[in-house]
Amino acid sequence: MKSTVENLSPTRVRLAVEVPFDDLKPSLDKAYKELAAQVRVPGFRPGKVPARIIDQRVGRGAVLQEAVNEALPRFYGEAAREHELQPLGQPEIDITNLDESGEGSLAFTAEVDVRPEIPLPELEGIAVTVDDTEVSDEDVEQQLGELRDRFGTLKGVERPAEEGDYVSLDLVSKVGDVEVEGGTAKGLSYVVGSNDLADGLDEAITGKSAGDTATFTTTLRQGEFAGQEAEITASIKSVKVKELPEVDDEFAQLASEFDTVEELRDDLRTRIGRVKVMEQGAQARDKLLEQLVERVEFPLPESAVKAEVDYREHEVIHSLNHDDALFDRYLETQGKTREEFQQELRDSAEQSVRAQFILDAVADKIEAQPSEAELTEYLIRQAQRYQMAPQEFANQVVQSGNLPALVADLRRSKALAELLETAVVTDASGAPVDLKEVSGGDLQSLVDDAGDEPFDDELDED
Repeated sequence: MKSTVENLSPTRVRLAVEVPFDDLKPSLDKAYKELAAQVRVPGFRPGKVPARIIDQRVGRGAVLQEAVNEALPRFYGEAAREHELQPLGQPEIDITNLDESGEGSLAFTAEVDVRPEIPLPELEGIAVTVDDTEVSDEDVEQQLGELRDRFGTLKGVERPAEEGDYVSLDLVSKVGDVEVEGGTAKGLSYVVGSNDLADGLDEAITGKSAGDTATFTTTLRQGEFAGQEAEITASIKSVKVKELPEVDDEFAQLASEFDTVEELRDDLRTRIGRVKVMEQGAQARDKLLEQLVERVEFPLPESAVKAEVDYREHEVIHSLNHDDALFDRYLETQGKTREEFQQELRDSAEQSVRAQFILDAVADKIEAQPSEAELTEYLIRQAQRYQMAPQEFANQVVQSGNLPALVADLRRSKALAELLETAVVTDASGAPVDLKEVSGGDLQSLVDDAGDEPFDDELDED
């Protein structure tokens, strides 16, 4: 087999491959054997139909095409390895020569995106600054306020509804004369001003008292009639306010295991401090990666960026049940046009792809190779994120062919942990931060809590 490679761009190549016909013969024999088992010819037992009869029945060209389809991935893979290419995604293959007579050779070209060369900077001692962990009195009072809200009680009031009140509603929604399924509810609890049911509801019921009815027109956000105008009738059954408990020792005993409110405040301060310490670790991880993305310049393969954009767009649209009206509503709440949404999506995808390529290059440099124990532990952690049994998750990963992608993601995780190991981290006040202490001695867990997609198979080599 002969092959040459032509660089079309820093991230795309064209392989030209020429294969002697004899190298195609094993695949051709296999094609004849499979067709012989399928073709029924009087006078011949299944599987014993001669090649010349198969040529007469299905055509020599069809047999050759079957053989070529079976052999092309092997020839392409051999050529890519010969030229030490790191392909991304599937190649675009064009057969340039195939002699049906069995003479000459098979020739084809394969265009494919490849991993770019990545000029890594000095990786040891990258300086990162994170927030201080000082807990302010305001932090404590905010947490205390949230705790009070959890133990608040609702009390009926004899006055018109105001913003923040809790009302009990009966709702009836109609599009024309048709009552909207799911748009009718009885005894629905709603907080005035939350705007999480229907546009115009807050304005319609504000100022109304128990026993009053309000009718308004709105555009439905979801369901069968999403995007259509509906008439909604809201009947106010009751108006209530939330009364919060006094912040005293009695409340501390109700809401916690402590006897006094000062003990409760001290405990909240300690808890908030622990959270801020963990946030320091997350900040260090994210800022270190952001720094590398900003410092390391290299061209991005378009196919990798497009795959990431498509994935992210699918996730958003899937969460909205593939409903165009809901998507438009989502954009409206975000204050974005479709063009702005697409551009932000692309910018974010480019950052993500760039980060993955950089971590792949770091993993190659430090020769990060997960052990079987590390892979098992990683599978268990990812299964927990998906709320699945570890064995069930592992089976799905293997059956879907995503194991190489998961291994690649673990290599990136190990690479980022290695960078954090040598990073120089200080807080905003200039004090050094020990990430091992922050993470309980496990930098790998700090990295794995990044919260991004667990793995992305679009970037893995074939």
